[in-house]
Amino acid sequence: MSAVPVAMRSAVSLDLWRSAVSKAVVPLEIDEVGGVTFRGRLGRTVVEDVSLFDIAATPHVVRRTSRLITPEDRRFYKLSLQLRGTAVLEQDGRRAELRPGDLAIYDTHHPYDLVFPGRNRAMVIMFPHELVDLPPAEVNRVTAVRFPGDSGLGKVINPFFVELGRNLDQLAGASASRLVHSALDLLVTLLAQELDRRHSAVANPARSLAREVRQYILDHLGDPGLTPSSIARANHISTRHLYTIFSGGEPVSAWIRSRRLERIRRDLADPLYADRPVSWVAGRWGLTDAAHFSRLFKAEFGESPTAYRLRSAAR
Repeated sequence: MSAVPVAMRSAVSLDLWRSAVSKAVVPLEIDEVGGVTFRGRLGRTVVEDVSLFDIAATPHVVRRTSRLITPEDRRFYKLSLQLRGTAVLEQDGRRAELRPGDLAIYDTHHPYDLVFPGRNRAMVIMFPHELVDLPPAEVNRVTAVRFPGDSGLGKVINPFFVELGRNLDQLAGASASRLVHSALDLLVTLLAQELDRRHSAVANPARSLAREVRQYILDHLGDPGLTPSSIARANHISTRHLYTIFSGGEPVSAWIRSRRLERIRRDLADPLYADRPVSWVAGRWGLTDAAHFSRLFKAEFGESPTAYRLRSAAR
């Protein structure tokens, strides 16, 4: 985990807020609302590629416009959890009104508006697309959807995020990575349930098959023999059909590789596996050729697996 210099313990003006938030998050347009002079406080904690923000401010509006988005931008999702006051999120033609305990997800690669009509406090988690084991096209079906904290899975999951937001200063050491990734796993569970609900309301065999195939892959990531051919056989489809399922995003082999590498990276930072050799961790996720794995890891994350493990242990 790393400390971040943009944390502001005292309330700041709109100009300083715009600068700090755009540097820490993504470029945004931010304006006052209702003629109230803006004041805000911002705290930030970083765990690997995940940024967690504690934001408290007077009324304001945030806009991520199309002119602020470029094809070269790294793609992130943001989870917004309302802790005090209300917020209105609009993206992809949907509108979510958030009250304390509610959360919603949005995509920094799509334009969005976020309005805070009164004094408010929220926790925002920003994380790369690749940390979510759902296709972007699927996640984009549930952006700007309110997940209430008082019903359904939200009654179980949202309180976890509420406590996380209230205790960001406790995210230290090797346990921080495990806690943050557990939070993201819970978010994926919440999104997947909503997607299942929508799929059942509108029959779509092709989309259901795609979900089943991806889940099969995730369930068998540790199998060194996992290949496009074996996946196709197990799901009673042709290899050509399998490639078609993945034609809108990463090729199937690349999707498998990125999921394996992300789980290996997570385990290398986990104290539970600190006494296990790097090769054992890689083999646990189906990469049994140590030299090949090391090259893949360095190409993906910019350092060797051993260097990454040492750096994580030193946090």
